[in-house]
Amino acid sequence: MMTNLFSTFDPATSINYSLNWMSTLIFIMIIPYSYWMMPNRAMMVFNNISQKLHDEFKMLLGESKGMTLLTISLFMFILMNNFMGLMPYIFTSSSHLVFSLTLALPLWLSMMIFGWINNTNHMFAHLVPNGTPSMLMPFMVLIETISNLIRPGSLAVRLTANMIAGHLLMSLLGNKSTNINILILSFIMMIQIFLMMFEAAVAIIQAYVFSVLTTLYSSEVN
Repeated sequence: MMTNLFSTFDPATSINYSLNWMSTLIFIMIIPYSYWMMPNRAMMVFNNISQKLHDEFKMLLGESKGMTLLTISLFMFILMNNFMGLMPYIFTSSSHLVFSLTLALPLWLSMMIFGWINNTNHMFAHLVPNGTPSMLMPFMVLIETISNLIRPGSLAVRLTANMIAGHLLMSLLGNKSTNINILILSFIMMIQIFLMMFEAAVAIIQAYVFSVLTTLYSSEVN
């Protein structure tokens, strides 16, 4: 039972090569392109979302406004992969730590390297918040250091765990929907529809949380 339940997240389709990870780039084919004289509705929605995100991230980032392009691209990339995982027979790449850590770890590492090289005094000062008593300063330095080190792990685990939870619940309900009463089956179908709507909301929220936390971490190194 557990093998069948977790086989949803198994990336292996063959012994030599896995085609499932190619689904990570399938969304590129559905991105609206500006090939037309008049933009279509998909392109208008895409531009409106990008503009809203740019305005919000610009306030969070402060002086480093050029990072908004990176964070908007990150948001769109995670959002599309989360939504692709909700479609049938498509591999959910965002439910694996290798996907989320690949995004979180290089971003966090590049920010830390940039901050410690260019703003060393600011990074040292950030380890001790204002108003900290002298007795607590060594402990605050230790706590702030640990909190900085676990940031990429918390970003990756948050995205992965939230995507796994809903998919596991839907898989569990789907496995229980055989050889049961029609009334119970209709009730399970209603729950599945509700879970599908909830997972769509989670897909949007998790992409937004990942990109917002990235902007907040970036604003701290400036």
